[in-house]
Amino acid sequence: MSDKIDERDDVGEPTGSTDRRVRADAQRNLDGLLRAAMAVFAASGVDAPVREIAKTAGVGVGTVYRHFPQRSDLIKAVFRREIDACADAASVLAGEYDPGEALARWMQRFVDFISAKRGLAAALHSGDPAYEALPAYFDKRLRPALESLLDAAAAAGEIRAGVEPNDLLHAVARLCTPAHNVGPDHARRMVALLIDGLRYGAGANNPR
Repeated sequence: MSDKIDERDDVGEPTGSTDRRVRADAQRNLDGLLRAAMAVFAASGVDAPVREIAKTAGVGVGTVYRHFPQRSDLIKAVFRREIDACADAASVLAGEYDPGEALARWMQRFVDFISAKRGLAAALHSGDPAYEALPAYFDKRLRPALESLLDAAAAAGEIRAGVEPNDLLHAVARLCTPAHNVGPDHARRMVALLIDGLRYGAGANNPR
């Protein structure tokens, strides 16, 4: 018989299990707060009252300040969460669709990211040193995600090889720039045309 003691909390559960559950609950609550902040920023801008964010998240104002003492802390966390969600979508789509379709769907997911990012634009472009590290984080997470999709689609002969991820990211960002006299789906249609252009010369021996 093992001499190891099975540590349990007051309700008979292993303390390790309880700790994991508490951490998971805390993470869900934090995710909910960040989603609420993103929605409020998109609707009211980054200067929206903290009480509005707290109300949307269903928490007290003190909870917001406990996690994010400065407004810049909250904005950075929201932006990083959006970057992570977009980057993580690449591997999910790659596992569900053929390479060309996974790439096309991720590009449309990136359009959503650009749209969400507009709510944070006033802060991100303010010159505040608090946001200096975000462009590097953007590149660290999104560039490899797109590169893996491009490489897989090129290897499958569905797009031409040699497309640079940064070029494509910048191109989509420009296509998503708001314009007069266009509908809400304009950016999606333009990005779909861009993807069609990548199929020109597909299968050619033109490695990166």
